[in-house]
Amino acid sequence: MLTAPPLALYVHVPWCVRKCPYCDFNSHQQRGALPFDAYVDALIADLEHDLPQVWGRVVHSVFFGGGTPSLFPPQAIDRFLQQASARLRFAPGAEITLEANPGTLEHGPFPGYRRAGVNRLSIGVQSFDDGCLQRLGRIHSSGDADRAVKAAQDAGFDNINLDLMYALPQQTLAMAEADIALAVALQPTHISHYQLTLEAGTKFGARPPAGIPDIDSAWDMQEACQAALARAGFLQYEVSAYARDGRRCAHNLNYWTFGDYLGIGAGAHGKLTLPAENRVLRRWKTRLPNAYMAKAGRAEAIEGEETLRPERLAFDFMLNALRLNDGVSMASFEARTGLSRSSIADRLGTARANGWLDADPDWLRPTPLGLRFANDAIALFLD
Repeated sequence: MLTAPPLALYVHVPWCVRKCPYCDFNSHQQRGALPFDAYVDALIADLEHDLPQVWGRVVHSVFFGGGTPSLFPPQAIDRFLQQASARLRFAPGAEITLEANPGTLEHGPFPGYRRAGVNRLSIGVQSFDDGCLQRLGRIHSSGDADRAVKAAQDAGFDNINLDLMYALPQQTLAMAEADIALAVALQPTHISHYQLTLEAGTKFGARPPAGIPDIDSAWDMQEACQAALARAGFLQYEVSAYARDGRRCAHNLNYWTFGDYLGIGAGAHGKLTLPAENRVLRRWKTRLPNAYMAKAGRAEAIEGEETLRPERLAFDFMLNALRLNDGVSMASFEARTGLSRSSIADRLGTARANGWLDADPDWLRPTPLGLRFANDAIALFLD
């Protein structure tokens, strides 16, 4: 039987100063003044429309993603959070994260975001090498990143994630290690360390830049950076996530353990468990900002939705759970998918025979080899 898991709230802000050539998220280049008030009105209307699906449930985390949420001033973030907390039950001390880019903070001094209720920042540094930043199409410099982190700390933020990428065009192993050293020196509580991937539909996907490290070089960077992060006290808990003790990202952990989340905003995706209807629902909103604002609060704003079939449920669960170092329990799999462990016994057997899963029958825990070949292990559950 399905059991409703913890609930989170995701809020999408779809604008950027400039679209990065590697980005495949729903982001749109800013042209002129942004409609802060109109967009917040649309977010509130969108939330109102989705409320009947989550009556009585507690929200454990909020995440403002993008796009570039730091283009929005603190007053806009504050107004949305006030309206959302009047309609939803926020857990005491709920983690509230705002993504910020070092080059887009002119609207929102960090103290304003802090007063609005944001208690965690995720800063998109990507690299501390100015050449790498230019080749990635970023609008900030390494100096901008350094100043942004220190300004956030001065404003009282004590829970800060830095996003870093590796295997960048013309990047060497020494350059990747230097990025880690400079990030650690800024004393964040969390570091996300991603390999650059060439996604279809992006500029880099259509025209790959010169000098991208090969697979072996990328693996050398990953291993060296993992070791450096471990020496600095950042423990890996997911393929790309490293945290100091007690500072794992609650919002992302909810995704990775097949928790529920409301998706509010242009192009936002949501996933909800409906035990009374014995189904898991995925829903996504209209992508284009102007169209979204015109439709928000009505069914027309929902671009699509689907009830996950049993065979899809197993894959969606494993898609994230098998990226976690600690894995998840089989009991959690059964409660959050409504499926029995026997329904995937053959695939689990193959994963264990390949050395990708721990032998414990009550726990879905990837081995070190399984983490390295996470995509192959997850693909076993794709019908």
